[in-house]
Amino acid sequence: IGFIGGGLIFVRRDAVRGLTTAAVVWLTCAVGMAAGAGLWLLAVVVTAAHFLVVFAFTPLVARLPRSRYTQSRLRLTYLDGKGALRRVLAICTGRGFLVAELTMERHRDGHDPHVVSIWLVLQGSGEVQGLLTELVEVEGVRTVSSAEIEGSVP
Repeated sequence: IGFIGGGLIFVRRDAVRGLTTAAVVWLTCAVGMAAGAGLWLLAVVVTAAHFLVVFAFTPLVARLPRSRYTQSRLRLTYLDGKGALRRVLAICTGRGFLVAELTMERHRDGHDPHVVSIWLVLQGSGEVQGLLTELVEVEGVRTVSSAEIEGSVP
């Protein structure tokens, strides 16, 4: 059982994935062994506690304030030559975010040659939705999207 659960844990760069899945596999095995040993009450209580944690704590965690180490990844497309990147970076830092990484890609495959796509990795505890709303209003910015990066707390 340990090998099955342990085989679900993957480490990529500094992010650990599959730890929760492995824990659920081990929990399922423990519940099965308890039920098989005739400890039905223990198996039912542990199963109920598991569902309480999974379904009740998830909305609670979503309401907690973000860690200052939490990273978010933004993708922006903007028109080059209008100062949009300068304003975007100023807004991000003005809202308390640290720009941890910036990747730029200029479109040269038949699209408008003045359109640039960038990926920003931001670190901070600010509100990302408010940041997105402000970035969409920047002159020259065409699109903005975001995703929180899992496993970003050191």
